Order: sequence, then C-alpha cells, then structure tokens
Amino acid sequence: QVRLVESGGGSVQTGGSLRLSCEVSGYISRNYCMAWFRQAPEKEREGIAYINTEGTTRHIDAVKGRFTISRDGAKNTLYLQMNNLKPEDSGMYYCAVDRDAGQCLYLYGIDYWGEGTLVTISS
Repeated sequence: QVRLVESGGGSVQTGGSLRLSCEVSGYISRNYCMAWFRQAPEKEREGIAYINTEGTTRHIDAVKGRFTISRDGAKNTLYLQMNNLKPEDSGMYYCAVDRDAGQCLYLYGIDYWGEGTLVTISS
C-alpha cells in the first residue's frame, strides 16, 4: 500500500518562500513519476512539476524559475521549494505518483494521491 503524506504548507506574504515535503511509504515500481499538483478555489487541479526515476524534471511555465521539485531517495521524500510566491500560487498542494510513467503532469495517469497541504499567499 503506497501512502503519501504532505507537509510544509502555510501562510506567507507575497515574495516569501515555502518548502513542501511529501513522505512516501510503500513500494511503487521500478520506473515511476512523482509530481506536485495544486488546486485553487473553484479551479481545476493542475500539475505543476514532476520528477521521474531518472531524475528528469519539468516545471510548468507559471512556476518555472520560482519553484523547484526534487527528491531524496534515501528518505523517500519529495520536495517542492517555492520562492517568490504570489497570491495566485495559493491553493491546496498535492503530492502524486504515476507508478509507470516518465511524465506525470496529467490527472488521468495518477495512481496515488496525498491528502494535500494548504498554501496561502497574502498580498
């Protein structure tokens, strides 16, 4: 049973930083993809960054240069470093895993979800 537990959300002012963590337990597969999604109020959940087992990363344009996805294999933890935060970055942030993919920014491929951590950016 794979379990994902996010932490690190909170409230900061515009321009501030947060670091989200996602602790992963359970065996996934040999080639999987891990991602961060976010969902703002009354908006659809969107993928914002992923990292696969080869270490390849991708960030969507809206967060490129401000957010960085990374992982620590020894700790089975996924991270999202978020800098220069803006009010439009506010929302629930979810850790997600596609157990057999090299890319995973789309909802339909996700096999496992965390429960989310709330990020609120004030202007």
